[in-house]
Amino acid sequence: MHRAPIFYITLFLIVISASCKRTNPPPNVIFILVDDLGWKDLACYGSEFYETPNIDNLSTSGMMFTNAYAACPVCSPTRAAIMSGKYPSRLNITDWIPGDDPQNRPLLGTADSNELSLSELTLAEAMKQHGYSTFFAGKWHLGSEGFFPEDQGFEINIGGHHRGSPPGGYYTPYKNPKLIDGPEGEYLTDRLTDEAIDFIKGSDKKPFFLYLSYYTVHTPIQANKDYVKKYQEKAASLKIPGKIKIPEQNAFTTIVQQNADYASMIHALDVNVGKLLITLDELGLNENTIVIFTSDNGGLSTITHPDWTAPTSVKPLRAGKGWCYEGGIRVPMIIRAPNSKSGLCDIPAISMDFYPTILELAGLDLIPRQHMDGISLAPLLNGSPSLDRNELYWHYPHYHSSGWTPGAAIRSGKWKLIEYFESGDLELYDLENDPGESNNLADTRADIVVMLKNKMRIHQEETNARFPVYNPQFDQ
Repeated sequence: MHRAPIFYITLFLIVISASCKRTNPPPNVIFILVDDLGWKDLACYGSEFYETPNIDNLSTSGMMFTNAYAACPVCSPTRAAIMSGKYPSRLNITDWIPGDDPQNRPLLGTADSNELSLSELTLAEAMKQHGYSTFFAGKWHLGSEGFFPEDQGFEINIGGHHRGSPPGGYYTPYKNPKLIDGPEGEYLTDRLTDEAIDFIKGSDKKPFFLYLSYYTVHTPIQANKDYVKKYQEKAASLKIPGKIKIPEQNAFTTIVQQNADYASMIHALDVNVGKLLITLDELGLNENTIVIFTSDNGGLSTITHPDWTAPTSVKPLRAGKGWCYEGGIRVPMIIRAPNSKSGLCDIPAISMDFYPTILELAGLDLIPRQHMDGISLAPLLNGSPSLDRNELYWHYPHYHSSGWTPGAAIRSGKWKLIEYFESGDLELYDLENDPGESNNLADTRADIVVMLKNKMRIHQEETNARFPVYNPQFDQ
């Protein structure tokens, strides 16, 4: 006698639940990736020379990660990790594409892939499958014809091709096969943002996944004409110490931020991020849009040429782009999501985490077989004090023009181990007490070295990591 009322009550609750879901549309996603942006290249991360008020405001309204890492100290592997949720070694993309494998060094680099395999279910493809409009603008650098953004899940591609730096520089004509030239004087960072804003304004019926991958602040370091004078004057007023760079093995690391051209590029980036955020506010999309901001590797602060000075500094971190020291892999990362916590987070995070994080924040099912190396950061954004992960790994078996020689690294808790493949040297650092990696503890904590080296070997085997081989033609 009671079955009918129970049935109708249940049906009523299902209908109400479905109705509630319909009134809360899926959140939009804006993913902002900056090229070569150093960990200390923003005021909110401690810069006293660059001015970034709009990104600073984003950091206060979202969660700012102080121990966020790129998957590799160079660009293409990190970009592949973001799109796939997998470690670069698992993808066999461990160097920038096509890389630089010198034939006159003690080791010969690995034969890595020049494109992200089409067999990977990319983050864009996953979002598209769930009804999202997908848009890409800017730097791609994950393959040539047949492997462009439009081949990997993006319905719109503006500016994404095989090159890693802007072929025509930052002012039109761009010499970019995927970007129509603009009017005289147009600035590339402005143009990409305008294209993104136009897309947002036209996306009023479907949720969108917008991937804005700025070419800035990659070389060429080309001043923004609107802001460079401001920083020239600011640099002239600095009390710069006599020494602005220090030796780093066979290279030199800049330790003072004072490059006005570079600062003007950072300023232009910040202005454009501000334009994007204002657009969300004006269209009433703030409360239903996830915004993620990060970089693909550390800042360009270390170079080998003794007469040149790298354009930025990430001090107190050591070295920069191209190195597995903290300066080459630790990056800015900010996430602002609806109904999520704001503030500082010191839990380590890495590029592969974006894939499951975006899916979970969007209310979509996770795909563990795809993003197998990432962990969703959603619990942290909801107030959890920790993640169920102990180690992070980096495998960079290539030479880099910054002076790095092939090697790898692991972080476990406060401990960081770096291995150099040429010499077999091992370096151990306590990041909690020595974030600048100045005190090598390998000789005094052999127990930690052995433990971390074993963990690193197991991980390398699990991800099928390739290693360089000795060069029989090397002439000492």
